[in-house]
Amino acid sequence: MQRLIIDIGNSSAKVATFEGDSLVWHVRVEHAELPALLAAKALDSAIQAAILSSVIPLSEELERVVATLPYPCLRMSATLKMPFRIAYETPDTLGPDRLAAVAEAWTQKPGNDLLIIDVGTAITYDIVTADGIYRGGNISPGISMRFKALHHFTGKLPMVDKEGQRTEIGFSTETAIREGVLQGVCYEIDGYIRAHKLKYPKLLIFLTGGHSFLLDNRTKSRTFADSLLVVKGLNRILALNQ
Repeated sequence: MQRLIIDIGNSSAKVATFEGDSLVWHVRVEHAELPALLAAKALDSAIQAAILSSVIPLSEELERVVATLPYPCLRMSATLKMPFRIAYETPDTLGPDRLAAVAEAWTQKPGNDLLIIDVGTAITYDIVTADGIYRGGNISPGISMRFKALHHFTGKLPMVDKEGQRTEIGFSTETAIREGVLQGVCYEIDGYIRAHKLKYPKLLIFLTGGHSFLLDNRTKSRTFADSLLVVKGLNRILALNQ
């Protein structure tokens, strides 16, 4: 039996299939491509269950496709059974991707204090303690958002791409902006890690998200980098709730 995992983020979507805990197939697609892809997956007789997580409202077309899937499709939310307990005043407002990342991190390293950092459209920081309680976390602007803000809220600063020449100290406006944003995010992440390690000395750190590859070799603290942490966590949660 295979499970279909649908993870819809702000910028794109990931779709994957699992056989038990083993990843069979995965792909990243644009939002507009998702209905056709799921319609094709509806014909896959190996799939017997699905879970959908989305941080944005679904289009009418996508809702119709999901409704016609020939197997049950859970909607990811804090009301589902989790491998940890939630201590958060407004669990209904929690991003489903954050909970999924925590679920996978906790499954991989149970009984440890964990900091899960997801570097996507926004950067999220989530803490689960060694007693298996999700304590909450923080949200800050993501990398692309920071580049856009510098361009949008100033009169002359150009829009700079995250890809390009890297240098410790910028020698032009372009490199100054690129390093200011990327190094700034690294310093922010290292600062969060240092602060939380004062409270949790044996803290383990997980790094995930579409932009995590830009940072995993530049942050000072050792991390478990896994770009598919959310997708794997959704598979864990689906298995737990079947």
